[in-house]
Amino acid sequence: MLLAMLGNWAARGTPTYPSMEAGQTIAYISDVGADGLKPLFITGSVITVVFLNLSFVSERWLRHSGHLVPNRGWFDKFCAVASIFFATAGALGLILLSCYDTLHHPNLHDGFLVMFIVGYLVSAVLICVEYLWLGIFYRSQHRILFVSFAIKLAFVLIEIALAIPFGIYTRRNSGKKNVAAVLEWVIAFVFTGYILSFVVDLLPSVRTRRHIPQGEKRLEMAHEGPNAPHPGNGHNGGGYTVEEPLTTDSAGPNANYYRGQRPTGY
Repeated sequence: MLLAMLGNWAARGTPTYPSMEAGQTIAYISDVGADGLKPLFITGSVITVVFLNLSFVSERWLRHSGHLVPNRGWFDKFCAVASIFFATAGALGLILLSCYDTLHHPNLHDGFLVMFIVGYLVSAVLICVEYLWLGIFYRSQHRILFVSFAIKLAFVLIEIALAIPFGIYTRRNSGKKNVAAVLEWVIAFVFTGYILSFVVDLLPSVRTRRHIPQGEKRLEMAHEGPNAPHPGNGHNGGGYTVEEPLTTDSAGPNANYYRGQRPTGY
């Protein structure tokens, strides 16, 4: 959606839209969305936030059902549920700001823009806390949790660093409208990276021929103990086919030996 809107503005010769202010030569996303591409803006925004919020809900359900390592107590569960709440608020903000365009409803548009940014930033902070909590508890088994935490933390820090000058420069009569417009495009593309980062969160729950879901792998590792059969026999003590990991999210002191197995001569 963003590439289509930016490309459309450039292909038309970077026109000055009616919603742009005097001296402004670089269009905001909302300027482009208010001039002919409003159906694309609304549709893209709705699809984006619906599937992103489904990712939040899926992550919570996969931890509850055991396909991802479970939450450890009420605190990280609260962070997970609260992150869904604030993500929903951010989703509503994006949908409403695309409907109430900056040309006809400038004040409502700006209010919903704040709602969108704040909602998803608070949600990301809560996810950071949840993943840090899980990463500390499972630090020797599932290092991918710390990877997810680092990605989310980077998003939070970058977006805050961009949102502060954007908020300052976007004010009326600031004389920095072009700078604010560039910052808005950058913020939107960084948010796209945040959306894609949920692949890292959900990938360990996938079952394939060579990968056991993260939650099941944790239970099997806990029950195998030091006397588990060698992987070469094709089965473990419980009758399951031994599968190679899709990711290294269970790497630990025995990272070179799948599921803690040692060579027979060790």
